[in-house]
Amino acid sequence: MAGMSGQGTTMLGVLVIVVAVGAAQQWWSDRKADDLGPAVAALAQTGDIRMISSRTCSSCMVAKAWFVRNQVAYSECTIETDAACRRDFAALGAPGTPLIQVRGRNQLGFNPDGIQAALQPRP
Repeated sequence: MAGMSGQGTTMLGVLVIVVAVGAAQQWWSDRKADDLGPAVAALAQTGDIRMISSRTCSSCMVAKAWFVRNQVAYSECTIETDAACRRDFAALGAPGTPLIQVRGRNQLGFNPDGIQAALQPRP
């Protein structure tokens, strides 16, 4: 790296490490979520999971792909195209999407661990 100061080289090294750690964390998170898929699919019955989504929500797209890939029974409504869905979303006062309702319990965001926990039989 001709012409780069020692400080510039150090900053580039730190940036590379930060990006690598972030990528590793994302890979681990995705792998863990996929490992949960079959267990969630076995627990979820039709009507147990409802996702209130938005067309512009990237987390909604990730959640939908995960549900489909793992054959998890769920329903989805979109606030931009479904007036009843938009009313439900507004009534719940959620700050964003996806709002995933699991057996009547609301979860903001996509969290496979939380979904699995909400599907577990209650003692």
